[in-house]
Amino acid sequence: MSEILGLLAEGMQLASDLGYRVREEPLGDLPGGGCVVGGTRQILLNLEQGPGERLDQLLDVLAGDPATADEPKSRALAARLQERQA
Repeated sequence: MSEILGLLAEGMQLASDLGYRVREEPLGDLPGGGCVVGGTRQILLNLEQGPGERLDQLLDVLAGDPATADEPKSRALAARLQERQA
């Protein structure tokens, strides 16, 4: 569990470094994901989901952003992102 929380925190920092605004909010049955609001790229994470599900949503968005490849990241996060891109 601590590995997932660490990856979630690192992923949120990576998203912030890439210019995303990460928002954690209760979204009911909605899973969350990436969107643009007022010209700002945002990632919505559903607080009603567990950390693993929130990490999955975050990684789905980051894996689709080519700029992610140029940013420094841990080997664990890089491996998770690579799995999503395959």
